[in-house]
Amino acid sequence: MILASATPISLTLSVLAASAYAWVALRATHLSANAARNGVVIAWVLHGAVLAWSLMGSTAYFGFAPALSVTAWLVAAVYAVESQVFPQLPTRWALAALGALAVALAFVFPGTPLAATASIWLPLHLLFGVACYGLFGTAVVHAWFMTRTEARIRQAADPHSGLPLLTLERLTYRFVAAGFVLLSATLVMGYGFGDVLYGPTHAWRWDHKTIFSVLAWATFAVLLAGRYQFGWRGKQANRMLYTGSLLLLLAYVGSRFVLEVILGRGA
Repeated sequence: MILASATPISLTLSVLAASAYAWVALRATHLSANAARNGVVIAWVLHGAVLAWSLMGSTAYFGFAPALSVTAWLVAAVYAVESQVFPQLPTRWALAALGALAVALAFVFPGTPLAATASIWLPLHLLFGVACYGLFGTAVVHAWFMTRTEARIRQAADPHSGLPLLTLERLTYRFVAAGFVLLSATLVMGYGFGDVLYGPTHAWRWDHKTIFSVLAWATFAVLLAGRYQFGWRGKQANRMLYTGSLLLLLAYVGSRFVLEVILGRGA
């Protein structure tokens, strides 16, 4: 739960960031496109300040909720950039609501201090892992956009009210490919240097986190091979993307949630 080390600054930043996201989520239908985008940018900046304060202090904490918080921040960052390149991309209230929830969860469940025996390379390993979470999270959001766009086409709605379907599809699988590369690098680091990264008691072992990570990697490998060799697309490809992302979510976030919340242990 909330650590005794939680400071008034972290509380203030968390409240401001969550409130900014919540304001966009609640007012999305009443705001202009520019106002909604500006609101997301402000929330994103405040969210970044929360992460910087919690991860770069004298004692760094990490866990399932901070991992989700960083993932939400990365998805918001990509979305903010894309909305400048593609102005027709609408601001989704659901994304802002998820951002508010992620900030609140990270404050309530800040994780545990990183082990003193950990290598100085551990932050790079965590960065790779969280970055692939962000890339796959962004891919999932784009796949959801594809589903909405296909439904709009079937209903003969305005075809210019969002990104073209082929553009969304191309962006989605670019994110999947980039996430797959980072996931592969993360697994290689964990397998080859686990005892160096985390200490001798944390070498590679076939626990729940490892099994789910490998299953996610295999799912994404099959998805990419099927797409580039056999042209998989549409619902079939999206289902595999959702399945792989769920497995990856269970790998770290799921295992840490069980340890930190259900079992009340930090490691």
